[in-house]
Amino acid sequence: MHFKTNKKERGASLLEFAIAASVFLTVLFGVLECGRLLWTHNALKDGVRKGARYATLRRKDAAGILAIQKMVVYGDPNANPATANPIATGLTTSAVAVTYNNSNPDNGIQMSDRATVSITGYQFKFAIPLIGGTLNMPNYRTSMPGESFGFVPCDNPAAGATLAACTNIIPN
Repeated sequence: MHFKTNKKERGASLLEFAIAASVFLTVLFGVLECGRLLWTHNALKDGVRKGARYATLRRKDAAGILAIQKMVVYGDPNANPATANPIATGLTTSAVAVTYNNSNPDNGIQMSDRATVSITGYQFKFAIPLIGGTLNMPNYRTSMPGESFGFVPCDNPAAGATLAACTNIIPN
């Protein structure tokens, strides 16, 4: 069986394929970028949650704050920034803030204290050049109350503790 083709229609199927393939690939890469965006969003939320949980067990000094920031960024409080990979590309410890509602910096985390960890100013960079650019992610923040974790809390009057410097919390 032989089909007769019109010379004016030569290459039409190639053009149709090019149009359909470009639409399909654009949608495919758009879905992949949305998946990366959602994965990054969840990683940042989880990092802040882990950091807040870890902050309830650490001292409120510079070494403790740095360990909390490393926990948020790398998932490990002892991570070496030179060799460790952040949970989200481009996330640094400078984007992580750690605050406590107790204003006395010499005290450890107390049962009446709250630790707040936040990530601000993170920008998601699209990997597809066609989409290009960056997207400002929302600020992520989690607060948790102090925990004793088996230690006598600093503000437990029954144990005779004072609000002086606590020595019974996890050391740095």
